[in-house]
Amino acid sequence: MSSAVAVFHGVFGRVCLYAMDKSMVPHAHREGHLIFHVRGPAAEVIVDGKTHPLAAGQAVAISPWQAHYYRVINQEKPTLALVLYVRPAWFLEASRSSTSSLRFGRVGIEVTDQLARLVYGNAHAMLDQDMDDPMLEDRLCALTQGCFDQSWQWTEKGNCFVGPANPSRDYRVRNALRVLMERFCEPLDLDEVAREAGLSRPHFYKLFRQQVGVTPNIYLNSLRMEWAIDRLTGSQDAVADIGLDLGFSSQASFSRFFIANGVVPPSAYRRSVHMASFA
Repeated sequence: MSSAVAVFHGVFGRVCLYAMDKSMVPHAHREGHLIFHVRGPAAEVIVDGKTHPLAAGQAVAISPWQAHYYRVINQEKPTLALVLYVRPAWFLEASRSSTSSLRFGRVGIEVTDQLARLVYGNAHAMLDQDMDDPMLEDRLCALTQGCFDQSWQWTEKGNCFVGPANPSRDYRVRNALRVLMERFCEPLDLDEVAREAGLSRPHFYKLFRQQVGVTPNIYLNSLRMEWAIDRLTGSQDAVADIGLDLGFSSQASFSRFFIANGVVPPSAYRRSVHMASFA
């Protein structure tokens, strides 16, 4: 089973060191998402239906609300990966240039010598959680900035592009988003959400995906994962109670959901979390 070697939470978002030997289901995040190979066999990340290698010298950049999943190639050994979930608002404030949506220009990232030093510096710091590392946040920002800048090189937009304006959304999609955010802890029938938005089921799914970037199911699961992670890291509530409050019938079903969408069991995630603080 995949394991969490270390997980840091902070103002930047989350950074995780995972030993991964299981594939995941399609999912998405509201954060910018970077995945780096540290050691072990190569793997793949499927982004919007296209396969991208995760191997030595090759990383993957995923924009907020871009559907993706991790796929194992070699099941004999785990792949150690450094995984960043970067809050767009933090990066907008900390970086030289970015977009509020932290949209990357392309998925494939070449891990240059400079980026590799940042990757291994962060991995080393996370392995020694007793070490006070005041440079962690700076390295995370430099790593994200380097990938962001590279992702827009050799594109029609060019190096100066800082991303699109936030798109306007159809009022019916906005209504559906409101319903999902208000009731994600309930057993939700998405056909009913479509009716409340005034749309047929096929039109609802098509319009939602066009304007949000993912299906309603993936969006709903993302909201549930965010809430579960906040409860796991911000409270001492029992894992079973968190799952029940989220609408799961048992701790086992909640754990299966959490593993499929978040790599490791919820109890293992909680044990691995270190809250990073900066002066």
